[in-house]
Amino acid sequence: MDSNGTQSYRRTKVLTADPKRLVLMCYEGTIDSLKIGKQQIAQKDYEGKARALTKAQDIINELLCALDYEKGGSIAKNLDSLYNYMLRRIIHVDLKNDLRAVDEVIGMLTELKAAWEEILYNGDSEIEPENTRFGEDRRRASAYISA
Repeated sequence: MDSNGTQSYRRTKVLTADPKRLVLMCYEGTIDSLKIGKQQIAQKDYEGKARALTKAQDIINELLCALDYEKGGSIAKNLDSLYNYMLRRIIHVDLKNDLRAVDEVIGMLTELKAAWEEILYNGDSEIEPENTRFGEDRRRASAYISA
């Protein structure tokens, strides 16, 4: 499948995903982008690093925008703090090429991803799709994930 076909497929996948699955896709996309950024740092491809880290930041910003503080309560507040910390660490990586900081953020996202997989596949009545707002943001998220 060509690049445009792949992007179209990914975009459709995002646009049709339920909110829980979309959060999981965002975590996966961010982890992938950070791994690419880490490779680019090792290869001294600083332009590629900047693209990958910017994509990771964009996805995390979409996750922040999707938080519903009314329905999500303390979970949403904790995720807000965690996402903002990740953004600060990614900025640090961009400035200092700090591979340990990349690994730190990848580790946090991997733990969140595992928790969301548990929710998605085993169900959790406290975290329902309506507690995650991806309405119009879904189009923007699809652009970041599928790019």
